[in-house]
Amino acid sequence: MTVAEIIVDVPTMQTNRPFEYSIPEALNDVVVPGMRVEVPFGRGKRKIQGFVMKTKDQSDFKGKLKPISRVIDLKPVLSNEMLQLSYWLADKTYSFQISCLQTMLPSVMRAKYKQYAIPLDKTDPEVLNLFQGQATFEITNSLTDSQIRLIDRLRKNEKIDLRYVVENKAQQIKRQAVMTDLNIIQLHEAKNELRGNAKSQVKLLDFLIQHLNDLPVEMSELQKNFGIARSAIKTAEKNKLLKIVEVTKLRKPEGINPEKTTKLELTDEQQVAVDQIGQAISREQPETFLIEGVTGSGKTEVYLQTIEKALQQDKTALMLVPEISLTPQMVNRVVGRFGNQVAVLHSGLSSGERYDEWTRIENGDVKVVVGARSAVFAPLQRIGLIIIDEEHEASYKQDDNPRYNARDVALWRSKVNHCPVVLGSATPSLESRARAEKGVYHLIRMKKRINNQNLPHVQIVDMRDAENSSIKGDFSPVLKNNLQATLENHDQAIILLNRRGYSSFMMCRECGFVLKCPNCDVSLTYHKDLGKMKCHYCGHEEPVPNSCPNCRSKKIGFYGTGTQNIEQQLNDLFPEARVLRMDVDTTRRKGAHAKILQKFGSHQADILLGTQMIAKGLDFPDVTLVGVINADTTLSLADFRASERTFQLLTQVSGRAGRAKKTGRVVIQTFNPDHYAIKDAAKQDYETFFKQEMYLRHQSNYTPYYFTTLISVANKDEGQTLKQSYWLKKQLQTALSKDAILLGPSPTMISRKQNKYYYQIIVKYKHEPKLHDKLLEILNETQADAKKGFTIAIDNEPQHID
Repeated sequence: MTVAEIIVDVPTMQTNRPFEYSIPEALNDVVVPGMRVEVPFGRGKRKIQGFVMKTKDQSDFKGKLKPISRVIDLKPVLSNEMLQLSYWLADKTYSFQISCLQTMLPSVMRAKYKQYAIPLDKTDPEVLNLFQGQATFEITNSLTDSQIRLIDRLRKNEKIDLRYVVENKAQQIKRQAVMTDLNIIQLHEAKNELRGNAKSQVKLLDFLIQHLNDLPVEMSELQKNFGIARSAIKTAEKNKLLKIVEVTKLRKPEGINPEKTTKLELTDEQQVAVDQIGQAISREQPETFLIEGVTGSGKTEVYLQTIEKALQQDKTALMLVPEISLTPQMVNRVVGRFGNQVAVLHSGLSSGERYDEWTRIENGDVKVVVGARSAVFAPLQRIGLIIIDEEHEASYKQDDNPRYNARDVALWRSKVNHCPVVLGSATPSLESRARAEKGVYHLIRMKKRINNQNLPHVQIVDMRDAENSSIKGDFSPVLKNNLQATLENHDQAIILLNRRGYSSFMMCRECGFVLKCPNCDVSLTYHKDLGKMKCHYCGHEEPVPNSCPNCRSKKIGFYGTGTQNIEQQLNDLFPEARVLRMDVDTTRRKGAHAKILQKFGSHQADILLGTQMIAKGLDFPDVTLVGVINADTTLSLADFRASERTFQLLTQVSGRAGRAKKTGRVVIQTFNPDHYAIKDAAKQDYETFFKQEMYLRHQSNYTPYYFTTLISVANKDEGQTLKQSYWLKKQLQTALSKDAILLGPSPTMISRKQNKYYYQIIVKYKHEPKLHDKLLEILNETQADAKKGFTIAIDNEPQHID
């Protein structure tokens, strides 16, 4: 008896322990690791999905094993590498393995779908018999065991292939196509029987003879690329020389409009980087390189030329960017260089588009994958290079289970695939730079811009002084004058304010009442275009009151500034200027990011105003001015990384100015002009900032000097939340030595979100051998608490601590 070890999907009580099931004799050669199967679970007739982790000849279980009910897949959806990764990921992130396995697949694989077989060898008798003249064969639950064995054998012999089609979540794109049941001899005979003046039919039959193995071919392609008229196709169909069928067209992601590019001549610094990384690719060494290059130093060209080196050795490449919709120029450059060899994966794709791209990767149709965080799980084979651009970005860390960092997953895959990892940034994270200092990573510095253009001149404007504090609005005279000069020169400007909405809050000037969200401990933000007050945490919205809800006074005012307010001020100050706003509110629709940037890039706007989404990855030659309205927005956050994030944001956005031949200028408005993060960012002096920030981290016992784990508890009852938090603290204390630092429980900065109270415990440590097992024990023991309304999360090396 053959046995399968299966990780089952039981939402109410998950476990990392596999369950054993017997494999029915009819499916002995079909069931392999990486497949999804349906199995009975519990005492009733309940059936659930599971992943086959391994198969073996016998079981130690003395009783009778339940058999697998049916196979969901007829080929593995996860490779052995992904299965091994799931063990490591569950352990590293304190998650259940089933959530790790599901995270690796596109969401479409968790939805309802149909599975089809498509013929590859259209001359094989068994294939012809199976398809009965149809273009596809649907795989359903009603297939017999003998049919499943036949399909499995034909697939393994590469006579057929399997495709999934989504139901509900993604509509198929159907196209009319032509195919024929005639073989090559019959087509030649049919051609010889044609009249001499039947030129269109001769042309069509010549096409069918030459492209017989490529059928079906879309009718639109026949008409557009081969000049074969629709009337000729209809005549051939009438004469039974061919038939018209419907085919499913693979979707291509929107917003990708590349221009073909060629290799650029490298600077000396770029050449050193390409040579060193290229050697590691050739030696198949899992070495990690950290490229610390100033903005505009040409890191992208280094990425492209090292990817080319991997492809030349018949290997594949994986490139991660923080968020593709925010960095379309980077994606366009990769696609422009490597064309159809590139697949794109990111959250902005529809489920159908994402699945089609995933299918192209799995089938080996592409060699390069560019994507955001989850693309780190792309089913690439023979990976020769992994690149993480803007490696410092917090978006590489997943907020929900499994709380993985894409950088850690990339390093794991690099060891398995024996390939180098390249981390690139103008402002590397302190953790990465500290590893480079210790020699764990290989540091490559790129200190010059590729055109030898100077870094932009940066001016810090103190908003506390008399001239600036007396102004009406948010634009200092210095920024106004610079904007005026930029517009007069027909150049472009970027204005950054990291706060959306019109005003931060509404307050009564009589009684001091602030309108708050009923579900969260935050004030509602005024959105003028919607005429509503909105909560940016739970989405609650309500009309703008005409009077104070507390004292009925009419003296209500709006305070603080958001991007909508700044947009109105710009329109008032410079009525002739064309302003584009880019924030969460203006980019909700699919493809909106790319449309806004395309308009700005084609000079249909003079000023691009936005939140931090405009700070990275943009390369516009006519941008000569960058203005920062309030540099203190991120600095005031209650997070130990606040200074680092401020420095990174200011450095990145400053780098958008003067990237071509024109001189760049940056104006930073702040109420903290002497803060080291702002002063060092103005000079783009990473080294000085790094030393200062490392000193402060050492003093306060934070990463990279200490490991950090955050345990958070949430419940609708604050008393229950606190009680559970203290119970968890007692559990942790039993596993910690006196050298560990245990903080909390304490409420988070926003203690109530979506009607739940949040408390957190922070553990800082250097070496605690018992902690890991204790956290896994807590993970299992607290599962049952979910039924009582508790949400308990364990976050290893959190990116945010409130």
